[in-house]
Amino acid sequence: MPGIDSSRLFIPVRIAVMTVSDTRTMEDDTSGATLVARLEEAGHLLADRVIVKDEVASITAQLARWIANKEIDVVISTGGTGLTGRDVTPEAFHSVYEKEIDGFSALFHRVSFEKIGVSTIQSRATAGVAGGTYLFALPGSTGACKTAWNGILKEQLDSRHRPCNFVEIMPRLDEHQRRK
Repeated sequence: MPGIDSSRLFIPVRIAVMTVSDTRTMEDDTSGATLVARLEEAGHLLADRVIVKDEVASITAQLARWIANKEIDVVISTGGTGLTGRDVTPEAFHSVYEKEIDGFSALFHRVSFEKIGVSTIQSRATAGVAGGTYLFALPGSTGACKTAWNGILKEQLDSRHRPCNFVEIMPRLDEHQRRK
């Protein structure tokens, strides 16, 4: 049966939070604040937090810095995953992925559908891996961040989750680079 195996050791991961927005500041960034609160409540460590403009170059530059930083295990972004002309987060994330985690988007839509119905179709939430770092791009609404965290990330970023989780395979994410 899937769930938390309390006999296993909890391993905190180091998570960076990126808010993609042309208008948000740290003072009014409720989605970023929600992610920080959730990850800290779960026992993880906030490695960094920034707000970047809705521009592919700005997003990819920040992703590249965090992917290169071995003190960051996971990046979670919020914002820019919609359908409007300024929403370019998925394009930026796809440009850096080594591998896409296709199931993340499918599962996000499933858990989101339970909350907002067919409106979930307007999200282009995505996830992947680059340089041994997990990358998750979530919609900008606080509700969507809660849905993604509670419905997917809280369990998959918990080393005690069975039958499997993202944390247990972290040491092997970049093994192809070490083989050379």
